[in-house]
Amino acid sequence: MDSATANNLALLRTAYQQLEGGDLDACVGLLTEDFIANLPGLPGPLHGREVWRLGAQAMLAGFPGIRLDIEDMFGVGDKVAVRVHFHGTHGGTFQGIEATHRPVSFRSIELYRIEGDRIAEEWVAPDMTSLMQQISPSRRS
Repeated sequence: MDSATANNLALLRTAYQQLEGGDLDACVGLLTEDFIANLPGLPGPLHGREVWRLGAQAMLAGFPGIRLDIEDMFGVGDKVAVRVHFHGTHGGTFQGIEATHRPVSFRSIELYRIEGDRIAEEWVAPDMTSLMQQISPSRRS
């Protein structure tokens, strides 16, 4: 593995560790100023570090203490692909659903583009259908 790829993988591992630890300032510091987020279901990309922060804050508020297990990670050129497994408890309001205190477990497939030593763009595909089924008020505990 070349040093650029190794550095890109290390950057993403650091970002996931900081996210899991709730250090959003440190995470935002790993993003380029003109960061781009590509999310399923949206008509176009979102721009800016604060867009990322708002999404991460919503996730951490809904699932305090969430754990992230990197199941696969590989890189080539300026791209890094990650398969990540999230585990936690629905301990706060998330997308309008008040805390159910149920355990949750879902996966996401994520692709990142790196510029220099910063994350410039992401394409994330979390399994939101599974997550929302797990916290649905109509689901019996």
